[in-house]
Amino acid sequence: MTRFRLDLGYRGTDFHGWAKQPGLRTVQAAVESGLERITGTEVDTVVAGRTDSGVHARRQVVHIDLGDEAIGKLIGQSNRSAEAALLSRLRGVLIAGEFHDIVVHAVTEVPEDFDARFSALWRSYQYRLADHRSFIDPLLTQVTPRHKGELDAEAMAEAASEVQGLHDFLPFCKPREGATTIRTLYELHVSRDQDAVITIDLRADAFCHHMVRALVGGLIKVGSGNWAVTRPAELIAEADAGLTPDVPMFVTPAEGLVLTEVGYPAPEDYAVRNAQTMARRDQE
Repeated sequence: MTRFRLDLGYRGTDFHGWAKQPGLRTVQAAVESGLERITGTEVDTVVAGRTDSGVHARRQVVHIDLGDEAIGKLIGQSNRSAEAALLSRLRGVLIAGEFHDIVVHAVTEVPEDFDARFSALWRSYQYRLADHRSFIDPLLTQVTPRHKGELDAEAMAEAASEVQGLHDFLPFCKPREGATTIRTLYELHVSRDQDAVITIDLRADAFCHHMVRALVGGLIKVGSGNWAVTRPAELIAEADAGLTPDVPMFVTPAEGLVLTEVGYPAPEDYAVRNAQTMARRDQE
C-alpha cells in the first residue's frame, strides 16, 4: 500500500459536515465516492479534523492508502506520476459530480507513518463576525454572521488573552463520554479587518466538540457587555480546579467558522507524534 496526503478545502454551506451520514450530502462521502470512481475500489479517508455541518475548511488534510492495482487504474496509459494522476482525476470527478464546493489543492505521497489525524501538532480556525460597525460585503454574507448592535472588540481581545494555555475547557465544550476536555490553546486573537469585520483566530493542539464556537460565543458575551472581561478565564479556572461551572454554552452559528490550517512535524518525527497522540487518548 502507498499512502497519499490530500490537501483540500470546501465551502461547508451545503454540506452536513465532514463525516458520512446516510442520505445526507457530506464532504467525506463526496471525496470517497470520487476516489472509488477513479481507482475502482473503495477507499477510506482519515481526516485531520471532522468539521460540523455548515463549517468551512480552507486547508483540510486527509490521508488515504492505495494498492498497486488501484494506482495502476488511476494512472492508466499515461506517463504521469501517481500524485499527478490522483490530483487531476479527483479534481475532475468532483467537478463532474457537481461538487464545485470542494477544491483539491495538492496530492503528495507520504511515509506510511504519516497520519492526517494523529500526526497533527495543531489545528487553526478563524471565525468572522460582522456587527454595526462592519462593512457588509454581499459576496461574503454566507460566511459572515451578523450581530445586532456594536461589539467591544478590545474587551473581547483582552478576555481572549486570559484563556490561552493548557486548561480544562469544559465550560466551552460539549464533552463526549470518556473523553478529556483538557486542551492547549496556543493562540486566541481578536481584531477587526479592513472592513471592520471582527476576526477571531484560534490555534490549539486539538479542539473538543463545539469548543471553537463556544469560545467565540463567550467572547461575544464579553463584547456585548453581558459578561465581564474576566468571566471566560474565571469559568476555565473553576474547571481547572475540578468544578463544573453551571453556565449554559452559547454556540455561535457554523457559517462563520473556517478551518484554516493543520500543522505537522518533520517527516522523521511522525512516528513520535503519533505515539504521543495515542498515549493521550489512552489516558482519557
